[in-house]
Amino acid sequence: MTIQDIVELTLKNGYLTPTMEAEVGRICDNAAELSVEEYQALDKLMGALLTGQVVAVPRKQFINVMEELVLTESITRVSEIESSTNKTLDLGDIAAYALNRLPPLYATTEEGANYQRNRAQSELKALIAQQVEEAISRNMDRPEFFPERHAITQPAEKSSDFLSQMSGLLQAYAPDFEKPVQAR
Repeated sequence: MTIQDIVELTLKNGYLTPTMEAEVGRICDNAAELSVEEYQALDKLMGALLTGQVVAVPRKQFINVMEELVLTESITRVSEIESSTNKTLDLGDIAAYALNRLPPLYATTEEGANYQRNRAQSELKALIAQQVEEAISRNMDRPEFFPERHAITQPAEKSSDFLSQMSGLLQAYAPDFEKPVQAR
């Protein structure tokens, strides 16, 4: 989609979605130089946003608490297995397998996330453990018949050890964890 297409769709619908905004940003970042038509379209979009003709849809911040619970359970079980055997397990595959078989627990506030955590602890703890165990069992029994498989995001150096996998998953799920909080 071009910038002109996005602006036309935005004006027609009356709103600019985060996806549309990201696509315009991607096009601008990747272009060496924008054309006159692209600048005109961006100017038209800016004018429509300033006058209220178009509304920018805010990005909704939310989390799936089930991801955190499954990851915690998976890390615990995988570390137990890897410390007592010579097997190396794929933490990402295990978590994804279990998550695909469990209900999502989305929350938009800390209070909602705490509610979902408490609910999961009382109602879903056994189911989470069961799905993680099944995922581990399948992962341990899986033959290496797809050597060309690649992770969604690959680190600079390929490493299959548990700590590297855990570090990669934590970076994916909490990219801002170690950033300092700025005082207001």
